[in-house]
Amino acid sequence: QVQLVESGGGLVQAGGSLRLSCVASGRISSVNDMGWYRQAPGKQRELVATITRSGNTNYAGSVKGRITISRDNAKNTVYLQMNSLEPEDTAVYYCNARVVPQMVVIVREYNYWGQGTQVTVSS
Repeated sequence: QVQLVESGGGLVQAGGSLRLSCVASGRISSVNDMGWYRQAPGKQRELVATITRSGNTNYAGSVKGRITISRDNAKNTVYLQMNSLEPEDTAVYYCNARVVPQMVVIVREYNYWGQGTQVTVSS
């Protein structure tokens, strides 16, 4: 079993900062691409940022310059540093990882999601 557990969400005033963390744990051979997505009330889940195992990043246009994704491969952890937060950033933030588990019949990459962490930005 592989689990993704997020932490670091909360309530912050506009202009403030938050740092989200997500740890992948369980019987893991390798963790490949990792990323963060978010879903605001009444809206579809959308990409925030992704990062490859080698550190190549991709950002949604709406967060470029304000949000930075990073990872620690030794800890199977991905981070999301969010600065200059805006009320429009309010959403549930989900961690995503593509993982090759151990001890599976078919050895391939599987897609996993965390349970989500709430970020609320007040104006």
